[in-house]
Amino acid sequence: MPLFFSISPIVLLIWMMTKRNGISSFIALPLTAIIIYLIQLFWFGTQPILLHANIITTLISVFTPITIILGAILLNKLMQISGAEDVVRNWLENISPNPVAQLMIIGWAFAFMIEGASGFGTPAAIVAPILVGLGFNPLRVALLALVMNSVPVSFGAVGTPTWFGFANLGLPDDHLLEIGKLTALIHFVAGFVIPLLALRFIVSWQEIRQNILFIILSILGCTAPYLLLAQVNYEFPALVGGAIGLAFSILLARMGIGIKRYEKRREFVPFNKIIKAMMPTLLLIGVLIITRIHQLGIKALLNNAEVNWQFNLGWLGDLSVSKSLVLILQQVLGTSASASYKMLYVPAIIPFLLVVLVCIPLFQLNRHQVKQMFCETGSRIFKPFIALFGALVMVNMMMLGNGNAPVIIIGKVLAAITGESWLLFSSFLGTLGAFFSGSNTVSNLTFGGIQHSIALSNGMNVNLMLALQSVGGAMGNMVCLNNIIAVCSILGITNAEGQIMKKTILPMLVYGGIAAVMALILAS
Repeated sequence: MPLFFSISPIVLLIWMMTKRNGISSFIALPLTAIIIYLIQLFWFGTQPILLHANIITTLISVFTPITIILGAILLNKLMQISGAEDVVRNWLENISPNPVAQLMIIGWAFAFMIEGASGFGTPAAIVAPILVGLGFNPLRVALLALVMNSVPVSFGAVGTPTWFGFANLGLPDDHLLEIGKLTALIHFVAGFVIPLLALRFIVSWQEIRQNILFIILSILGCTAPYLLLAQVNYEFPALVGGAIGLAFSILLARMGIGIKRYEKRREFVPFNKIIKAMMPTLLLIGVLIITRIHQLGIKALLNNAEVNWQFNLGWLGDLSVSKSLVLILQQVLGTSASASYKMLYVPAIIPFLLVVLVCIPLFQLNRHQVKQMFCETGSRIFKPFIALFGALVMVNMMMLGNGNAPVIIIGKVLAAITGESWLLFSSFLGTLGAFFSGSNTVSNLTFGGIQHSIALSNGMNVNLMLALQSVGGAMGNMVCLNNIIAVCSILGITNAEGQIMKKTILPMLVYGGIAAVMALILAS
């Protein structure tokens, strides 16, 4: 019965969103959250005050994804209104009018690099509007962006899922490095298949075959340095691999190596015009890299939790504001529930809003255009806010109860059912964590301990088990509700979340199959 009450709301949610004429996420997610609330209250016997405290903390937690979405939409509007989007499209068509080349350069290599620098779902937020601007169908772009953004994720945000995701296990550095090596190897092998499945959402198999040499070389341009660097470092594989792969892919496309040639009249775009049009994107990348590499010291400044101001809000709890404007609400309703919002570190104010404000005078936008930009952005955020609030309440409800939390029960039962064959299925526990939380890092924090315990109790390779957990968290990005809602919001797609989930689940299962085969090979 605990398993039934733990898993049935999720089954109901998936059915509601993926059935014919599926229910929109901004209705289905809050409804599921209410069901899980009632289950926690009446079946698991969770104290009402703790449930209500976690709902209140969600009001702060939801600001992380929603402000990123706002920033991404705002940047997209700036590119459209300023005419920069048209210039970038002409420039990319000059590199190669071949759609496969454009998809690999932007959807694969560029997204790979952005993931390595930032994480937080920013790759889809940045690359999806560019691809739509090139004339690709928004819904198909959403599918491609979600599936492509999987291989680099375990080393996203300068390796955060690896070095921070397993921090609570107290592993020595050489173990983390070994986990990174195994993770990169599994991703490297999956990298030969997953981009092909992503491309298939937009182009035909015939077009893929005609450009297969370019595709493979573009894939290797990112994954080969990624795998090599993972042998000595678990922070920079995705960032460095993506940067090398992006430069290599552009070079291949310019030289026409491995791609079908398209005869198309090219419009000459002056270099200074290209630089100006690309300035928002270049500034975005530059700021992300500078603020994410902890060796530079700026990351620590933006995350400084030293309290500067503290306020008692009575029964609501204690609110503190750090020197770097980290908002922390603690002891909500007198419980241990807490939430925080890193105002300067979450990629919303820095870099999205900052870049937009810098570029308004650069593009000489008038007051009417600026007002249009902000108004159109604000008008698209209500439904995503409701959907994400419902999703995060649902996640909080599913994770309440420590060892008896519904999510933990599901994981333990799956491990018990599979027994010694758990190695074949362990990556899917990581996927489950990412599906709920929207984060490879949070998935590793949540299930890393369980995977560690299962490996020790069954005499399995602990590092391999944790690598599979990390790979699962990465492939879970494809079906993660937060990511699906975000990319749909940014592209202005409505009522398609269930349809997207139905289509991205197949590449996710293929990824899990590859991880299972690699697990058998590596274990032996």
